Amino acid sequence: MAFLKTRGIVVKEVGTGEADKIITIFSGSHGRITAMAKGGKRPRSQLSAASQLMCYGEYVLYVGREMYIVNSCEVLEPFYEIRNDIVKLTYAAHFMDIVLEIVQENQPSPRLLQLLLNSLYMLAKTDKTPELVSRVFEMRALSLAGYAPHVRSCMICGLEPLKSYTFSFLKCGFICDRESCAAEDRASRDILPGTARALQHIVYAPMKELFGFRVSPEVSEELARICKRYLRERLERDFTKLDFLKNI
Repeated sequence: MAFLKTRGIVVKEVGTGEADKIITIFSGSHGRITAMAKGGKRPRSQLSAASQLMCYGEYVLYVGREMYIVNSCEVLEPFYEIRNDIVKLTYAAHFMDIVLEIVQENQPSPRLLQLLLNSLYMLAKTDKTPELVSRVFEMRALSLAGYAPHVRSCMICGLEPLKSYTFSFLKCGFICDRESCAAEDRASRDILPGTARALQHIVYAPMKELFGFRVSPEVSEELARICKRYLRERLERDFTKLDFLKNI
C-alpha cells in the first residue's frame, strides 16, 4: 500500500455521509491534496481535529481508489484563537479562498504555505489588525503566484517620481508623475507616498520582516482599494468572504 507523509493545512472541508469528511490539504511539497477523513465528523474520532479547517499537521495518507485516505495526523497548530473570533475567522476563510484559486495539485508551493501560516499566526497571536494582515497576504500571495506588480520604480522610465507615483491597473505597477509617463495610462490612480512604500515592502521584503510595519488609516484604506481590485483583475473573480463583515 502506497503512503504519503506530508505537512499541510486544511483549506477546505466538506461533510459526506453520516460520519466522514472530504478535506483539501494544502501541502508545501505537493500542492492541493484531496483526501477522505473517515469518521472525521464524529467528535470522538481521532481524525476529528485533523480534518477541521485551518488544522496544520503532519498527515500520513494512503492511496485509495479515487482519492487519498487520511491514515493518521499529528496536529501541529489548530489555530483555536481564530475559530473563536468571527472577524478573524472570516479573514482566514478569505485567505483559504485565495489559496484554493492559486494552488493546483502536484504543484509545490512552500513559500505560499509559509505565507499562509505566518498570516494565520499574525491573526491568532498578535495585535496586527486583520485588515493589514489581509492586505499583506493578498498582494504577497499574488506575487508568489507570478502576478507581482512592478513597484520598484516607474514602469515606463525606470526612475523615481518627482513627487508621487500613480498605480496603474492597466500596466500592473507604478507610473511616475512625469508627463510622458503619465500619458501611458491616464486612468492610473494617484497614491500616497506611504501606500507606495507599503506596496514595495509587501512585494519585496524578506518573509521574516514581512509584517514588521504599520500604516496610517488613510494608507490602510488606499491599500484595501488597490489590493481588492488587483486581486479581482489578476485572478478574474470576486472574493466575497469579507462582505460578511459589513453586516456585523
